[in-house]
Amino acid sequence: MCGIVGYVGHRDCLPILIEGIKRLEYRGYDSAGVAVEDGTGLKVVKAAGKIRSLEAKLQTGAPVGTFGIAHTRWATHGEPNDLNAHPHTDEKCTVALVHNGIIENYGTLKAALEAEGHVFKTQTDTEVLAHLIEKYLRKGLKLERAVGEALEDVEGTYGIAVMCESEPGTLVGARHGSPMVVGIADGEYYLASDVAAIVEHTRQVIYLDDGEMAVLSPNGFHTATVALERVEKEVHDVDWDLSQIEKGGYEHFMLKEIFEQPDAVRNAMRGRLNVEEGLARLGGLNMTPEQLREIRRIIILGCGTSWHAGLIGEYMLEEFARIPVEVEYASEFRYRNPIVDEGTLVLVISQSGETIDTLAAMREARRKGARALGIVNVVGSTIARESDGGVYIHAGPEIGVASTKAFTSQVTVLALLTLALGRHRGMSRDYGIEIAREMSQLPEKIERVLASNDLVRQMADLYTKHNNFIYLCRGFNFPVALEGALKLKEISYIHAEGYPAAEMKHGPIALIDENMPVVFICTKDSAYEKVVSNMMEVRARKGRIIAIATEGDTEAASRADHVLYVPPSIPMLQPILSVIPLQLLSYHVAVQRGCDVDQPRNLAKSVTVE
Repeated sequence: MCGIVGYVGHRDCLPILIEGIKRLEYRGYDSAGVAVEDGTGLKVVKAAGKIRSLEAKLQTGAPVGTFGIAHTRWATHGEPNDLNAHPHTDEKCTVALVHNGIIENYGTLKAALEAEGHVFKTQTDTEVLAHLIEKYLRKGLKLERAVGEALEDVEGTYGIAVMCESEPGTLVGARHGSPMVVGIADGEYYLASDVAAIVEHTRQVIYLDDGEMAVLSPNGFHTATVALERVEKEVHDVDWDLSQIEKGGYEHFMLKEIFEQPDAVRNAMRGRLNVEEGLARLGGLNMTPEQLREIRRIIILGCGTSWHAGLIGEYMLEEFARIPVEVEYASEFRYRNPIVDEGTLVLVISQSGETIDTLAAMREARRKGARALGIVNVVGSTIARESDGGVYIHAGPEIGVASTKAFTSQVTVLALLTLALGRHRGMSRDYGIEIAREMSQLPEKIERVLASNDLVRQMADLYTKHNNFIYLCRGFNFPVALEGALKLKEISYIHAEGYPAAEMKHGPIALIDENMPVVFICTKDSAYEKVVSNMMEVRARKGRIIAIATEGDTEAASRADHVLYVPPSIPMLQPILSVIPLQLLSYHVAVQRGCDVDQPRNLAKSVTVE
């Protein structure tokens, strides 16, 4: 989950490295560091805390050189402090290395190295890798070969960038389970764990696959396997620009991304929705109409927000495509020997396309014979490359750790998939047209919801002192209750739980008193009367009620302390509208509590370690 940047070229590398890890700080912000070859050896500077702490250290005596590496950390082994920050080196600082991942057999390797006389200074697993590489360099191997030999000894996951004193100007990167990308410019080459770090400098990139390395120097680069067999890689063009990862006048990335949702949903549908015929065309599925009709079962895999989107997809697909659907936590899927066969279609949902649990679950499903389709945002990501087909959500870069526009775009794509499968499996043309027409109206309706931002801000001020929330709903909106609670937990550190409204009486009702805010999603649908009855039960126990209701609904307003309105839509699409007031509520509560909205404690954007 950490951020890695490396540079080889003709310019002073330090400003490039610092700016690069700033663009990756959403991936980790416990500590940061740099290593630069300044003509006299490797100079390493690192600091606990956010990157500004590192910059303060660099105010005096900053190293100057044209090749180096940098890192921003999300801690796994060893507490966040100066010593455990990356880069890590061997005892004599002849090798410097930054690492994203976990070395699972580091204890065994460390014991063996200590027996050979190596002395360790940190509590990290990464330091072992620096010592291993130095061990092979002392045998006379070149850096590329030394890295390859060291990685053959390693069990676990890694995305690394390595430099050494004996080969100034050479930078080696490698990956296994943790993303790494190579950037190509005129006489300059970059390594990064995310394109965002280098898009300012180049749009030409190569994505490394598991078990591959890249060797960079000012004279060029090549790619190979860890076993040093040369491989030719396709060069990709990045199709977005720097402005998309800037705040654009908003106070936080999260608020910017909430307000980008009309365009994000519009982009998810662009070129895919035929309103006149009630059809959805998803060419990336790589499946024939006959194969679509032969699907006997669907498994949806995801984590966190993506899992919530999958739950909405389950409701959609079962009702309108008439296919049995199971939604699984990707992190648990491969640990229980799941039943998967050739009639099973697996939908893999991940914003980054790099979520390690989801990727591992997809690989397990494919190994068992299932066809896997990815629903991802990041073009060229590992899930996108390894799946049998899929759909990009086209939400654009999402920097805020708490996902917003990716969620609504994922649900939009699941609605497109439902329409496509439904029409192949008996859905009428008229009903397909109704769904397509309602989908085409979503961007404008989202804009109407966003117009309530000032009202939400005022309301949030009344709830910032509360430390517990309950979110309740039924039907298609039940996963929205889970997602709303997750957003509040993630960024304001308030304990919140989502439940199906009927489950309140089976335990959670014991928590309700005058100090318990209860958020009801009570839009007009078949469960409306039941939800209103649940509201009355809360009101009888003096709970404070916030209602998300359909425009014009005076009954819900009369039952609630506060109400936020959303436009009406058909039930399967209502979650896309209902979730937006909850995103805004969590945002404004967190801001008023003084929380770091874009970089909440203990969290990182892309979870690439188990």
